[in-house]
Amino acid sequence: MELHTLKPAKGAVKSGRRRGRGQGSGQGGTASRGHKGQKSRSGYSRKRNFEGGQMPLQMRLPKRGFKSPNRTEYVKINLDQLQAFADKHNSSEVTLELLKSHRYIAKRDLVKILGRGELTSAVSVEVHAISETARKAIEEKGGKITLV
Repeated sequence: MELHTLKPAKGAVKSGRRRGRGQGSGQGGTASRGHKGQKSRSGYSRKRNFEGGQMPLQMRLPKRGFKSPNRTEYVKINLDQLQAFADKHNSSEVTLELLKSHRYIAKRDLVKILGRGELTSAVSVEVHAISETARKAIEEKGGKITLV
């Protein structure tokens, strides 16, 4: 047996019906498309959300909101979480590399410190952004803030 001698089994492959080739074919006249109307015409294709002329659903619903493509998304870390992290890893310095190595943030994440909770010790942080309340709380405890 050779690849060029392979054939499908007898009766396995049917030839397609030749539509619209005269009355004798049984598919003449309208070529199985019914009578008249948009779908019977050649080149017909329906738009994705076409509902037969009815107002499509996505046009009936009101427009709402806006997502800015230029928004900067931060991973938020509150003061209580920062203190818990520092206590757990016995560190007075919290850097981006430390957060990445312990899988608190992903490689390209931006970090912002927020002011919920309290600090019990001086913690130096290296982050991308910080809120005013968090800045005051860290500086009151004698910590340093480095913006990257």
